[in-house]
Amino acid sequence: MKQRQLGHNGFKVSEVGLGCWQLGADWGNEIDKTKAFDILNEAVNNGINFFDTADVYGDGRSETLIGEFLKISSHNIKVATKFGRTADVYPNNYTEQTLRNCVEKSLKRLGVDCIDLLQLHCIPTEILENGAIFNWLRLLQQEGKIAHFGASVESVAQGLICLEQEGLQSLQVIFNIFRQKLVTELLPQAAKKEVGIIVRLPLASGLLSGKFNVDTEFPENDHRNYNKNGEAFNVGETFAGLPFKTGVTLSEELKGLCPDEMSLADLSLRWILDHKAVTTIIPGASNTKHVIQNSKTSSLPQLSEKLMQDLKHFYDEKVHEHIRGVY
Repeated sequence: MKQRQLGHNGFKVSEVGLGCWQLGADWGNEIDKTKAFDILNEAVNNGINFFDTADVYGDGRSETLIGEFLKISSHNIKVATKFGRTADVYPNNYTEQTLRNCVEKSLKRLGVDCIDLLQLHCIPTEILENGAIFNWLRLLQQEGKIAHFGASVESVAQGLICLEQEGLQSLQVIFNIFRQKLVTELLPQAAKKEVGIIVRLPLASGLLSGKFNVDTEFPENDHRNYNKNGEAFNVGETFAGLPFKTGVTLSEELKGLCPDEMSLADLSLRWILDHKAVTTIIPGASNTKHVIQNSKTSSLPQLSEKLMQDLKHFYDEKVHEHIRGVY
């Protein structure tokens, strides 16, 4: 597993991290503690040293499980968590005190004295523009409560706002073959300012795994069911903003561009890592098999320049017009 540095003077993280939303059991089939620990163990055994979670995942359950795992693990694991989407904060209770209260709760659940990376969690644009919240983050950093701070954003515009803030360590973004706008509008600016890029939804909620068909159904409590048209939150967080059936059709077409030795998932994850501005990708995993499959991406060969151009053309000609939501 190769590593890259997260931002200017930041820490080294594995090119493939682990997204831990599923561990919170907010959606889909619940992952019990034993299975969660199996996933986390498989991750570190495959060289993954970066876990991404949030206080809102399972109302703290994901953080708690990670905290318990940290106590028994001998590996040097970096944990990024998030603030800003719990019911008592979102959408209009962003104060220094609520931030401090949430950080203290995260510290307790994770069982640490200092959070490696605290990210703003897709908070309203007007709060980002106001800028006061970044001053509060800097104070927490000076006090040793957090080592670094970043922001998880929903759009290029939000990302550019955050890049103006001194000390920003990272941006977490939705970026995959189905959402390429960032290549020209955000990634170059992040690289120029030496801000790390953490990529969520690298497989577009599973569309780019190539395993779905138009008749695939998801559990009632799965966001791929209840948020498929943006009913609960930003539609871009589900299937990268594509209508499901359209996404399935496009995924089938993409298989024709895969090199012989690569699956669609391999191609999709490698494509992201071939952008030098990207620091790490954080696919989720509901079992250990997914962890193993995702981890091998770091050792795959880079894609050819021709294939990269073909994938850009595919996006421009067939995908872009179908994307919905903030982008």
